Amino acid sequence: MSTSLLFRDDAYLREADARVLTADGNGVIVDRTPFYAQGGGQPGDRGRIVREDGSAVTVLDTVYGADKSTVLHRTAPGETLPQPGETVRLILDWPLRHARMRVHTALHLLSVALPYPVTGGSIGDGEGRLDFDIPDAGLDKELVTARLREMIAQDAAVTTRWISDEELLANPGLVKTMSVKPPMGSGRVRLVAIDGLDLQPCGGTHVARTGEIGTATVTAIEKKGKQNRRVRVTLS
Repeated sequence: MSTSLLFRDDAYLREADARVLTADGNGVIVDRTPFYAQGGGQPGDRGRIVREDGSAVTVLDTVYGADKSTVLHRTAPGETLPQPGETVRLILDWPLRHARMRVHTALHLLSVALPYPVTGGSIGDGEGRLDFDIPDAGLDKELVTARLREMIAQDAAVTTRWISDEELLANPGLVKTMSVKPPMGSGRVRLVAIDGLDLQPCGGTHVARTGEIGTATVTAIEKKGKQNRRVRVTLS
C-alpha cells in the first residue's frame, strides 16, 4: 500500500481524483494525492476531500504515514469519512499552497545570497526563515534584500530532475542543509534547479519562475548562537 505523490511532478495541480485506501479517526489515506505532506520545513497542505455524494471532509493537515510510503490527510474529529475503495476528489487550499511555494523558492535564493551552511529553516504562508552557520555576524539586511530582489527579477526558470543516490554521494556540495539531509534509500534523489543560480536536493513545492515570488524583504537577522544567524524573509 502506497500513495503516489502527484505534487512532485506538478506543483500546480490543484485537485485530483483518488481511491481511498484507509479511513479512520486519524484521517484518510488515498492511492494518489496532490497534497504536500509535511517535511523539510514546509507544512502539510490543507483543503478538502469531496465524496461521491457531494459531501466534503475538511483536511486540516497532511503528513507521511508511519512507513513513509503513504500520505495521511488529517481530518477533524467527528467527520463522516469516506469508505475504503471509494473514489473521492482531493481539492487543495490553493492560495495557501501557492504562498508556501513562493516562500520556499525565495529561501532557495536566500541560500544563494548567503552561501553558508544552513542549519535549519521554516516555511510560512507569506514569510520564512533560514538559520545559517556564519562565523562573522556582519550581515546587512538591505544588501541581502537587494541581492534577493535582483535574482527574483531575473525571472529564472525553476525545474526539477532526478539523480541517483550514488550521484548525490559523489557530489556532496549539492547539499546545503546541515540539519535536514535529503531522503535517500529509494535509489534516486530529486533536485531543484533555478536556472543559472542554484541547484540542490529538495522534495518541496516551488513556483515555476523566480518572478512569481514577488517582492521579498529581509525583515530581521537574529543572533541565535555564537555562529548561528537566523534570517527572516517576508513576501508581498
